[in-house]
Amino acid sequence: MGASQDTQPALLSPVEDEPSADVPKIKPSLPSAPDLTNVFLAALFLLAALAACYVAAAIILPVVVAFVLMLVLQPAMRFSQRFYIPRGIAAAFFVLVLFGGLVAIGLVLSGPAASWAQKLPSSIPKLQERLSYLAQPISAVEAILNRAESLTSNIGAHGKPLPVTLADHSLSGELLNSTRYLVSGLLEMLLVLFFMLMAGETFLRRLVEILPRFKNKRQAVEISQQIESDIAAYLITITMMNAAVGIVTGLAAYLCGLGDPLLWGTVAFLLNYVPILGPIIGVSIFFLAGLLSIDTLWLACLPAALYLTVHVLEGETITPMLLARRFTINPVLVIISLVFWYWMWGVAGAILATPLLAVTKIICDRIETLKPFGHFIEG
Repeated sequence: MGASQDTQPALLSPVEDEPSADVPKIKPSLPSAPDLTNVFLAALFLLAALAACYVAAAIILPVVVAFVLMLVLQPAMRFSQRFYIPRGIAAAFFVLVLFGGLVAIGLVLSGPAASWAQKLPSSIPKLQERLSYLAQPISAVEAILNRAESLTSNIGAHGKPLPVTLADHSLSGELLNSTRYLVSGLLEMLLVLFFMLMAGETFLRRLVEILPRFKNKRQAVEISQQIESDIAAYLITITMMNAAVGIVTGLAAYLCGLGDPLLWGTVAFLLNYVPILGPIIGVSIFFLAGLLSIDTLWLACLPAALYLTVHVLEGETITPMLLARRFTINPVLVIISLVFWYWMWGVAGAILATPLLAVTKIICDRIETLKPFGHFIEG
């Protein structure tokens, strides 16, 4: 398949006349409210789709991740076609590069993470001593919780204690199940990504062929190209900025005396993919690491303060300036989407929250009956 500029003429074949150039352009007005019956039907369909996504998360989540990665890798696939590289070889190469990158990150982090894990149990008394000023508020909260538990738990309808059975959930079993789930999901994602890259624009061509009118055909192509362009630009920009945050944070952690700059830089890089929650977790991690590694209290707060400063400069100034022309999404809806997809799919859902909301807005903006929802999502 050729370059992106050759895609639209190959996909479209006019079947009805286009409006002439002499027709005066009408200034667009605000979209009108949709029919309530269609809204209720769409809401029911949406609820059913979300329920399916929740129940079948082990199958659907890797497919969604593969689709998002396919949008990012599609320009590279088109570039490889200019050199007449077979699609199968190019797809296998990009999948192997992605898999190798993930394995490399795991190998690089395994050593420093293991050393910190071994050091953590012996450092807990030191951490408790340094956080002793929080002991009194925590004790008060624990007393209230214990009092409430003694009043409400294990009391039956006639005041008799109810039997309590504790399930056996060992740490090793939980780790084994989590690892198995992660590995199976990763392999499924890589397999689906390979075949998506192999297929290219096959599904889009089939969709264009079955649509009845030229207007619908052009609309489908425009939506596809806009989604690919905006999501790829968003993820590439975010990845570059996260890499910069990781480099600066790793250097700052090393200068503050934490050591292992590669570990802390990678932690900052990965956490920055999760809006809001990621930086909060990052500040807590760097604060605890500073307390464990640095003796002076105000210097122990310095790594967390530097990380927060870097994040504010990147997340509130630089990245919004780079993405402002492509993404104008209501920040309240971004937070709601983040919380919802985190509840639905965990950390992976939190990372996908903003791209999924952007895809929703792109589709709504280009379908007449959905334009009011696109206008509502707009920032």
